[in-house]
Amino acid sequence: MYPYVDNGEPMRGGMKDVYFGPDKSYVIAFYRDKQDYNSRERLKKLVTQYYDSFFNREGGEYYKELYCWPTDMVETADGKVGLVVPTYNKNFFFKQGYATSEGIKGKEKQGLWFASAKFRNPQFALRLDDSELGNWLSYFQICVKIARGVKRLHAAGLAHSDLSYKNVLIDPVSKSATIIDIDGLVVPGLYPPDVIGTADFIAPEVLATKHLELRDPTRKHANRTTDLHALPVMIYLYLLYRHPLKGGKVNSLDTEQDDLLSMGEKALFIEHPTDHSNRPKMDQVSKWTLPWADVTKLPYTITGPYLKALFDQAFVTGLHDPNQRPNADQWEQALLKTTDLMQPCSNPKCQQKWFVFDNTTSPKCPFCGTPVKGTLPVLDLYFEFKPTVWRPENHRLMVYHNQYLFQWHVNRHVVRNEKLTDEQKTPVGYFTFHHNKWVLVNQKLTSLKDLTEDKEIPVNTMVDLTDGKKLLLSKEEGGRVVVITMANK
Repeated sequence: MYPYVDNGEPMRGGMKDVYFGPDKSYVIAFYRDKQDYNSRERLKKLVTQYYDSFFNREGGEYYKELYCWPTDMVETADGKVGLVVPTYNKNFFFKQGYATSEGIKGKEKQGLWFASAKFRNPQFALRLDDSELGNWLSYFQICVKIARGVKRLHAAGLAHSDLSYKNVLIDPVSKSATIIDIDGLVVPGLYPPDVIGTADFIAPEVLATKHLELRDPTRKHANRTTDLHALPVMIYLYLLYRHPLKGGKVNSLDTEQDDLLSMGEKALFIEHPTDHSNRPKMDQVSKWTLPWADVTKLPYTITGPYLKALFDQAFVTGLHDPNQRPNADQWEQALLKTTDLMQPCSNPKCQQKWFVFDNTTSPKCPFCGTPVKGTLPVLDLYFEFKPTVWRPENHRLMVYHNQYLFQWHVNRHVVRNEKLTDEQKTPVGYFTFHHNKWVLVNQKLTSLKDLTEDKEIPVNTMVDLTDGKKLLLSKEEGGRVVVITMANK
């Protein structure tokens, strides 16, 4: 039995009482209710078989940061069952919390603090301190981590069953995330879900059938596809600080029934491209949630083309058809490709600091309205479909001053995911604005070639970036060609 500090007053969770170990390196979370045979078997598997398959193998260390996974199961003499769980990393606790008081200093950084517009509104009394908020790019990087965590669970045939901003801790400063409450994992056909989920994240089909008997074959339960509803809801909330289904449409005068219908059977995306009936009504939203609550001022299209397409798939075609929902890998790749479209805002007072470049004739930051000054190179990536035939990759790189070029841009066989080696994470070149012109400085590319001028670009030299120029980044198999367009001329 693990020693723990019983001072009579445990921290109380939804279903468990939590006690610290003597050195605070772990906690023991005891279930208040008696656990049946099935529950015990699931918990045993969680800390043995599943733990081994996730962490005791190559790349396992990476996932230890992505999940707060129980390491052991304990049982007291009187039959109480508990889980031993490592304590959260210290960056998942507020250092400052509110800007105006210390009310939440030392509390866990549950994602819900960062998914709400009011907590970042400079006029709101309980706004979060700027030092806790990070910038817009931070939330893309956090969403990548969450998508990776969900992808790995699904690859193992598991579902979380209760993905929500309560069960994910995030830190925008270190751009990290950890998925918690792993003990509710669903194994299809073996261990059914304990819960239907957390309000705001429950899939419409689960809410629409929750009135049916538990064993009714038409009742829908938490599974992989319900995770694939909760994941985009979370991504949308972290990037736009509003809920994708909570709009102005009234489906019933009974408040409880209205909530059930608007998130279940009658759920409708607030930014549905053709049905505008659930658009938020500006006379009904709190002033603290502006400008984010106004979908005309900050529409979801500001997240860029790749995410817009997936939000449409998740909240239009897949909202009531679970099999149409994008998988976690699609979300991860779209988020990463979008970070390649991002530009730093030139206004030092801009709260978000970054935005997705939209390639309009007069581009500007959507958050503070600061226009983009001067030309910007846009690099479209091409791959060799067959000898001498190059096709566009549907991937582009927006250049900014002192931005890096990486292996995953240079070669399509290097996939930007959690399996990247340290060498693959090392930049191979960088872009800079030098003597009034844009250049790419070659740091490591041994076969970089200017195809337009038919000349090699040796390591430690630079090449000018001009309109229409073609560069071969690598001669190796999978090596790409980029075509440069100068935007904002």
